[in-house]
Amino acid sequence: MGSCCSSELAETQLEKQKQKQKQKQKQKQKQKHQQHQPQRASFSLHHAPPPAAVGAAPAAFAEFSLAELKAATGGFSSDNIVSESGEKAPNLVYKGRLQNRTWIAVKKFTRMAWPDPKQFAEEAWGVGKLRHRRLANLIGYCCDGDERLLVAEYMPNDTLAKHLFHWENQTIEWAMRLRVAFYIAEALEYCSDEGRPLYHDLNAYRVLFDEDGDPCLSCFGLMKNSRDGKSYSTNLAYTPPEYLRNGRVTPESVIFSFGTVLLDLLSGKRIPPSHALDMIRGKNILLLMDSHLEGNFSTEEATALVDLASRCLQYEPRERPSTKDLVATLAPLQPKSEVPSHVMLGISKEEETPAPQHPLSPMGEACSRMDLTAIHQILVMTHYRDDEGTNELSFQEWTQQMKDMLDARKRGDYAFRDKDFKTAIDCYTQFIDVGTMVSPTVYARRSLCHLMCDQADAALRDGMQAQCVYPDWPTAFYMQAVALAKLNMHSDATDMLNEAAGLEEKRQRGGKGT
Repeated sequence: MGSCCSSELAETQLEKQKQKQKQKQKQKQKQKHQQHQPQRASFSLHHAPPPAAVGAAPAAFAEFSLAELKAATGGFSSDNIVSESGEKAPNLVYKGRLQNRTWIAVKKFTRMAWPDPKQFAEEAWGVGKLRHRRLANLIGYCCDGDERLLVAEYMPNDTLAKHLFHWENQTIEWAMRLRVAFYIAEALEYCSDEGRPLYHDLNAYRVLFDEDGDPCLSCFGLMKNSRDGKSYSTNLAYTPPEYLRNGRVTPESVIFSFGTVLLDLLSGKRIPPSHALDMIRGKNILLLMDSHLEGNFSTEEATALVDLASRCLQYEPRERPSTKDLVATLAPLQPKSEVPSHVMLGISKEEETPAPQHPLSPMGEACSRMDLTAIHQILVMTHYRDDEGTNELSFQEWTQQMKDMLDARKRGDYAFRDKDFKTAIDCYTQFIDVGTMVSPTVYARRSLCHLMCDQADAALRDGMQAQCVYPDWPTAFYMQAVALAKLNMHSDATDMLNEAAGLEEKRQRGGKGT
């Protein structure tokens, strides 16, 4: 392709990419439909494995540097905060991605919540020994100066609170609610058997859904919010009565909190235990049930769950069931055991994006992490050095029009540097529309500006135009990769990322210098 590549060609390429993705999605939906026909169902849940048989082993526990976690979370960007806004816990949880492309959740404690780094490390190592498929496992920690951070497996499908209290597409069906109760009971039993029976502030925000839609218990609740701080951050109406008396968490306190989660699952809303118990004693079980279920539940199963919740919420700790009792009661109450969790939740299961075939440069790493801030910093530092040789201008072309055009580019560069992306788009567009001079860097910069303004289609077109001007320029391919990922065209994004990394590798072996 030459430097005179038209925008019409870029539009055609974009439509081809979209058509290709639609065909892939139709094929996946067809396969999914065939897979879920009753006579061909092949799913099973493998109930209650022994702790040693917990499936694929998560990452080994490790100590991370603060620099690693800063890079993974975009400098702890507010855009990467994933903790629920309604949660009153004083610590923030960030989504991040390590250099090996592993997604992580990072809990950042308030300053000096754990003054003694040795105590924090010992507590983290204790929790880090736990490994179970019903846990969002702890895979590391960081002690650096006053900073204290925990690193866990990332769960991409939100919290139970989000699905129960703030749902947008569909409420959780009855069979899935029973599965949540059972899986969390399994997690608590495992922790208890492994000598970690205390769980702080168990509630619907602590139950997370993994990439398969399976419910998991957050490992963060296995550590207090601070060395000497409170163990409960929720409303006192949901706090175990013995904690109000002496401020101590016991294994029986955890059972009480599990009872409040059962109430959440039954009612679809937060009901104070005292109020719920009054309804139960008055035999008003149907009034307790979530109206959004529209009666689609087994009365026998609902009665069993209500009875279990009532036992968990007993005022005297010794009258509450054990974790083994929870599992034994809930195991038989599991309808639709052949249906995968993501189907019952009504979420699409994303396929794992294959790793790049070539080692990635800083630009490639930033693009693979979708870290727009890092891409911006790299483009600012690179400036226009990759534009050399893309323009051959005669003396006659240096007219007043040329001066105006270069002034527009300069204004665009100032706006780009200052992160005024809308102004940068306007100025770069003035530069491009004159057409006297072509610049792949301007296209790359405007592409990023479009991404920053949630205009992925326009960003993809600019990435394609940059490739037209400079066919072997890795940055052009990188910008297309990010735009394609934003458009949920993940397979094409990976192909583009690999192509960019291959071009960079060729440069390093003696091609055109950077």
